[in-house]
Amino acid sequence: MALAAVQMRDMGNERKRGPAIKPAHATQGFGVPLTIAPHHFVVVIPRGSRQPVQITEDLGMHAQGDATDVLDRVIISRPVWNEIATPVKRTFNERLKAHNLKPGQWKVGENLVDRLLGKELCVLAWAIEDLDPDRVGTALRNWLALRPEERWWLFGMTASTVGGLNDRGRGWRMALRYALGDTPQATIQEPRRGGKKLDESIYATLPLFQREES
Repeated sequence: MALAAVQMRDMGNERKRGPAIKPAHATQGFGVPLTIAPHHFVVVIPRGSRQPVQITEDLGMHAQGDATDVLDRVIISRPVWNEIATPVKRTFNERLKAHNLKPGQWKVGENLVDRLLGKELCVLAWAIEDLDPDRVGTALRNWLALRPEERWWLFGMTASTVGGLNDRGRGWRMALRYALGDTPQATIQEPRRGGKKLDESIYATLPLFQREES
C-alpha cells in the first residue's frame, strides 16, 4: 500500500510539472545539426596542457567546385584559450538554450561549433591571437558587448581578406586587435558647451537647396 501511494504521488507530480521539453532538433557539440556534411567550425583542443588551440572552418556541403573543404582560421596559445573558454561556453549555451537546443561542453579533441557561433569565436580569437595577456580580458568584454550580427559582419570582412593562419597581424586582423583589445570600455562622448550660435547666413546656399522665386 505504501509503494502504491508513493507511485500515485509521483504520477501526480509529473502531471503538475508537465512533459519534458524536447530539443528543437538533434545537435552535436555547440549546436551543429545532425545532418550530412553541415557547414560548421571545429575547435581542436590538444591533450597537452601547453599546446595551442586551433580553430578551423569546415564548409561541408557549402563547398563549391574546387574550393577547400576545410579552412584553417586561427591558432591561439593555451593560456589565452583558458581565459576565454568558460565565458564563451556560457555565452554560446545561453544562445542555444534560448533556441531550445542542447548546450555544449569543451573537451579534449575536436569540438564542433555551429557555423554562426564559430564565426563569432573567430572574431574574438583573431583579436587576441597576438594581444598582450593582460588585455585579453578587455577584448573579451568588448566582444561580449557586440551583437551577434556585428560579430558576423566583422567575420565576413576579415575572412574575405586575411582569414588564414598566415594572415595574422594584417589588415582586418590588426583592426580587430586594436578595436577590441585597446578599448578599455565603452564611453559616451559628452558634448562640450558651445559659444554663440553660428550665423548660417554667412555661408552660400547650394543651388539645389535654394528656394524658387515666387
